[in-house]
Amino acid sequence: MKTALITGATKGMGRAISLSLAHEGYHVIACARKQDDLLRLEKEIQEVNAGVKVYLRSCDFADPEQVRSLCVWLEREVEQVDVLINNVGLFVPGHFLDEDENALRQHMQVNVFAPHALSRTVTKSMKARSEGYVFTISSVAAREAVPSAASYSVTKSALAGLTNVIREELKQHGVKVTEIVPGSTLTSSWDGTTVPASEFILPEDIAKAVVSVLSMSEGANVDKIVVRPRRGQI
Repeated sequence: MKTALITGATKGMGRAISLSLAHEGYHVIACARKQDDLLRLEKEIQEVNAGVKVYLRSCDFADPEQVRSLCVWLEREVEQVDVLINNVGLFVPGHFLDEDENALRQHMQVNVFAPHALSRTVTKSMKARSEGYVFTISSVAAREAVPSAASYSVTKSALAGLTNVIREELKQHGVKVTEIVPGSTLTSSWDGTTVPASEFILPEDIAKAVVSVLSMSEGANVDKIVVRPRRGQI
């Protein structure tokens, strides 16, 4: 059985991916900020598939020291990660001229620096084994700048670039890399909206995309998958 590491695992797309991979028989290393949420996810995973192992690791990805601690733990304690899902993300709306002066730095830490550090840590052993898979959960904002989410757009563009670099460096070593590019997805960032759920992408749609990619033949690599709401962005 293979092991998947999911960041931001307890909510939205991360939760859906965690449950879907557990259903497929993957052991799950779930990382998120709140221990209570992790324990709740562990119970949900065990209800989906009692035969998989669940490892919980609390980490505030906005804190560089906690990210470093997670990387050290992975290198020392985790024998093998077969699939890395760089899902954790920060979204704080704000226009370029109006947002807080620290907004870009804060977004960079969560949306770029954290997946950069985790990918460097995990892919070293993937390269040595000549196998493994890295997913980054990007956004359509990486390609179509959203003025009301300035720093978010900038950092998702950087994440897309990071994904391309990882893919190009590791493809000759048998490591596959896919960028998942969702549009408006019904997660907690849309709490309070009056838009019907039927107009959104659902977190389960993104989970299905990940499972589908993982089921492809050894020789196939999906560079990116773009998923948009049927009527366009909300």
